[in-house]
Amino acid sequence: MPEYDVLCIGNAIVDIIAQCDEAFLETNGIIKGAMNLIDAKRAELLYSRMGPAIEASGGSAGNTAAGVASLGGRAAFFGKVSNDALGDIYTHDIQAQGVAFDTRPLKGQPPTARSMIFVTPDGERSMNTYLGACVELGPEDVEADKASGARVTYFEGYLWDPPRAKEAIRQTARLAHAAGREVSMTLSDSFCVDRYRDEFLDLMRSGTVDIVFANSHEIKSLYQTASFEDALAAIRKDCKIAAVTRSEKGSVIVRGDETVTVNATAIKELVDTTGAGDLYAAGFLYGYTTGRNLKDCGDLGSLAAGLVIQQIGPRPRQNLRREAEQAGLLSGGHFQD
Repeated sequence: MPEYDVLCIGNAIVDIIAQCDEAFLETNGIIKGAMNLIDAKRAELLYSRMGPAIEASGGSAGNTAAGVASLGGRAAFFGKVSNDALGDIYTHDIQAQGVAFDTRPLKGQPPTARSMIFVTPDGERSMNTYLGACVELGPEDVEADKASGARVTYFEGYLWDPPRAKEAIRQTARLAHAAGREVSMTLSDSFCVDRYRDEFLDLMRSGTVDIVFANSHEIKSLYQTASFEDALAAIRKDCKIAAVTRSEKGSVIVRGDETVTVNATAIKELVDTTGAGDLYAAGFLYGYTTGRNLKDCGDLGSLAAGLVIQQIGPRPRQNLRREAEQAGLLSGGHFQD
């Protein structure tokens, strides 16, 4: 039996989330809806201009790991924090959610990463991220037992920014595949895709990555096309499984000649889209690693994403397993968890 269902590798970031109006984004030169990488000086400036904020442990793959654990899955995480107050907050939060997190913290500089997230009235989030200690994640942080003992390893495209993290991911992927496991990634962000398009395509075409998560903007950016249908046809050939989210239109999952369309979960109010894609991946991977069909995997992803966008912050506050049982997605007893 594998020791873990999902091993997530990502940037360990503390999110500092505040609401703002459109004018604030313009005044401060923030690209709406994107993840903007910033340095320590700009991080201090934006922090000084923020309104009242919520601090919460975030980071794309960390959110996914927390979602898997909330569904009752066994999740592990690799990510680098510093030996400081924000690092302690991050470590406490992710472990308290039931995720195995044993990466050694960095002693000294740079400090733990933080992302200032500004949420406009339409629920769209604009992220301004200082990567700090994240960039120090390297091959020495790969725990071989977790890499070869997880059914699926999942990493975020954002990790392609710091160079040593790439080595850590490739090493983990080798260990996973040698143990007969699968590797998945999220494309993370259209701007991230623009920076690393050729490398991402190579990861898929070389078989380093088996399963890809993306939204419609990212997949069109990957294939440099304005046509969603053309991009979907292309990714079908390039990886084993692709799950593509389309906001209120739900998602489309392709595997070979198979196409599965999944509806979005009905919501009462869109509060904050932070973490939507991360939680979709959590639901999907929980379903996938417990032997469910693609439709059920997509439905679990939709449910988890639909719940997280009705709250501020990217980590699920509800018990996702209970919510999924109430929605009839984990009932019936014919699946083995």
